[in-house]
Amino acid sequence: MLQTKLFTRTKKEAPSDEVSKNAKLLIKAGFIHKEMAGVYSFLPLGLRVLKKIENIIREEMNAIGGQEVSMSVLQDKNLWEKTDRWEDQKVDAWFKTKLKSGTELGLGFTHEEPLTVIMKSFISSYRDLPKYVYQFQNKFRNETRAKSGLLRGREFLMKDLYSFHESEDDMLNYYDKTKDAYFKIFNRCGLDAIYTKAAGGAFTASYTHEFQVVAPVGEDTIFVCDQCRYAENKEISNLKEGDSCPLCKGKIKKEKSIEVGNIFPLGTKYSEPIGLTYKTEGGEERRVVMGSYGIGLPRLMATVVEVFSDERGIVWPESIAPFSIHVLVLGEDGEVFKKADKIYEDLQNKGIEVLYDDRHDISAGEKFADADLIGLPYRVVISERSLKEGGVEIKKRTEEKGKIINVDELMNLLVPRT
Repeated sequence: MLQTKLFTRTKKEAPSDEVSKNAKLLIKAGFIHKEMAGVYSFLPLGLRVLKKIENIIREEMNAIGGQEVSMSVLQDKNLWEKTDRWEDQKVDAWFKTKLKSGTELGLGFTHEEPLTVIMKSFISSYRDLPKYVYQFQNKFRNETRAKSGLLRGREFLMKDLYSFHESEDDMLNYYDKTKDAYFKIFNRCGLDAIYTKAAGGAFTASYTHEFQVVAPVGEDTIFVCDQCRYAENKEISNLKEGDSCPLCKGKIKKEKSIEVGNIFPLGTKYSEPIGLTYKTEGGEERRVVMGSYGIGLPRLMATVVEVFSDERGIVWPESIAPFSIHVLVLGEDGEVFKKADKIYEDLQNKGIEVLYDDRHDISAGEKFADADLIGLPYRVVISERSLKEGGVEIKKRTEEKGKIINVDELMNLLVPRT
């Protein structure tokens, strides 16, 4: 991508009404545009990051047997009344609307109910189980306080997975598989997540589990063991800082954290009122046991920014960076630009994702500042000085100083994404 062709530009200042670091940096760097409180549009750079995260999640969901679908946002009031999740007194996150006929509808904030109805058409026998279905879809939640940038939005892209089983034991077995898949997802995105016991809220009556990332800006508080990392959310916990861990007797620490994913053992909470049953091998009719598993993609993206940014800008992990390398050409020498053009072309031909700052009449300082703000994993500088010294200057975003390498070394150093 030529930077001169990118319609977005960096900004010197973040909007005055934003307080969160993730929103300030993502807006300044041209990744997102704020539409209103809690609602953001994703611009070319931001969408590339979001798609990288989506692809990682899709790979891990497919690896544990997930089948991808795309479901309707518009929701039937009558269905949600069956599970007692329509009234605002029970679930206050609804966005509701009406058809011209006056029929009341909701904009989906989750999809346990409608998918359970769909599965009634395909599950009737033990032979039809288990099944695992997931989607990527925009969710709508009428948050009272939409704040913290992408960490808490009123409209956001979510991966929601739902599983259907013969028994509680089979569901819990898959629950553990999903737990392992979630750790892989967060590790691939560069995050160290802590598996945390939590309350069920409006989704289930039993305990659930969250994946929490320690961060000073986190809205959650967790108590976590410094040895085995057993953790509980403060909302359900009787632990306090300094206690002994109930599992290994390590020391309990109190941490602020960001929830980046959650998994829910649903039991028959939805299959019972909706009537999703199956016949056992002996002909007995039983209710299907369910689980649900969610990840908010913009929240995951925002958490990466909160955790890895520095005073100069964003520091993207290589796995989800919009481009692998930022090529900067300095000066106005035509031969230097020709050399830079050739290097850019060769990198692209090799399958390397490159953002090429080919702008004229921009100072070196401005180019460096933009590169640090955007935060790609590698910066390659091509200038008269670097060419005289034998090639190009390469520097990781996480390093303070670069080094001169020849062009052949550059081509061999960078590995295309698979």
